Amino acid sequence: MTPDRIRIAHPRTDAARTPAARTPTGEIEQQTAVGQWYIASLIRSQRRLAATVTIAAIGGLMAVAAASALWPGWSRWRLLGISAPWLVLGLGVYPVMIAAAALAVRHAERNERAFVDLIRHQ
Repeated sequence: MTPDRIRIAHPRTDAARTPAARTPTGEIEQQTAVGQWYIASLIRSQRRLAATVTIAAIGGLMAVAAASALWPGWSRWRLLGISAPWLVLGLGVYPVMIAAAALAVRHAERNERAFVDLIRHQ
């Protein structure tokens, strides 16, 4: 005849385990209010960036249009047979627009990296 087994355990092992801390990733996956706030903050920052770039682009184009309206004589200036307004559009506006687009993409990616870092480090 074998003796009965006795289970020996630390009192805390049988205690009710506390639920794991909620992570931002879990909040987003479960679509809780906090998760929706995280997503809304990312969308808000991206929307603010898009509005800033759009307003700057429209302002630049309006400045070219205003210059043409205020100084109509400058359209008679020619360089290699091309009038000044076309030169300003072709050599001034488009490179600036391309640079603004590249800058906007870089800032959008930075916003997304900051969002991912926020999610991972909390």
